[in-house]
Amino acid sequence: MKKKSLIVAMCTVTLFGCSETRVTKQEQKQEQKPSIGIMLSDVGLGDQSFSDSAFKGLERARDELGVAFDYREISDTKSYEAGLEELVKEDHELVVGLGFVMQEPIEKVAKKNPKQQFLLVDAVSELPNVHSVTFKENEGSYLIGILAGMKTKTNKVGFIGGMDVPLINKFLAGFKQGVMSVNPNAEITVAYANNFGDDTVGKSIANNMIDSGVDFIYPAAGLTGVGSIQAAQERNVYAFGVDSDQFYIAERAVVSSMLKKIDVAIYEVAKQLEHDGKVSKKNLEFGIQEKGVGIAPVRILPLTETEQTALQNATKDIASGTKQVDEK
Repeated sequence: MKKKSLIVAMCTVTLFGCSETRVTKQEQKQEQKPSIGIMLSDVGLGDQSFSDSAFKGLERARDELGVAFDYREISDTKSYEAGLEELVKEDHELVVGLGFVMQEPIEKVAKKNPKQQFLLVDAVSELPNVHSVTFKENEGSYLIGILAGMKTKTNKVGFIGGMDVPLINKFLAGFKQGVMSVNPNAEITVAYANNFGDDTVGKSIANNMIDSGVDFIYPAAGLTGVGSIQAAQERNVYAFGVDSDQFYIAERAVVSSMLKKIDVAIYEVAKQLEHDGKVSKKNLEFGIQEKGVGIAPVRILPLTETEQTALQNATKDIASGTKQVDEK
């Protein structure tokens, strides 16, 4: 991937004949572009969410910065640990594990390769050679909650989580707080799919919620959540996307999406690598202030001037730090 000859022989025709120029390791390092290896999350490419967003950031880094990259996906024959080990052998400046489920595998591999630089997305490791990127999902979810609370007709809204774990419950905490800030009489139904990769499970849970009167559904469940969004469209209720702008999945149902800008974070890390071959901080966190989370344009449902102002003020207050959003 990045190995080049350290000695370049140059024959310069001058009055004094040929000479040889040696390129030091440091000089060669400065000339070449870094490379990144990434182990994608469980569903992998095509999840229309987490992995696709990370891949988009890598493609941008390749096109704009010249950063090379390679990737691995989990399969019946390849575990997270095996994929990470393959990437280490390719001698990348940085090896990335995408998703909180990657923490144990990446720490195992990192302990065996103390000189390799790793990045863990969505969790924090204490190992010295493992950096982390986390997001303030609760902040973006708070804005989604405001939308749901303001626009619900039945006063019943739903949240579908991929798993009952602290990360997913950050989405839930922000969503609940946002709903209740504008509609304290609203009822919030919560269900966990225990699965991030099964759209049929998402559809089933969403249909049960809709049967109970829920008219807005907010999933944080990867491909499982895509199924719930599709069910919302089939049943003529509303939904929100997550991680990326998922409007195109169900254009009659998706009012907005909570943008967890993994692509932005990956690109920012790539810029740091391109500068000096290292990630600048041990732990990086992206929220509304850092432009790492936010919401997609509000579509389908028009907002009144009062509703638009409420949403704008909430965004400004969170960015400035005057509004604190619950994490659990």
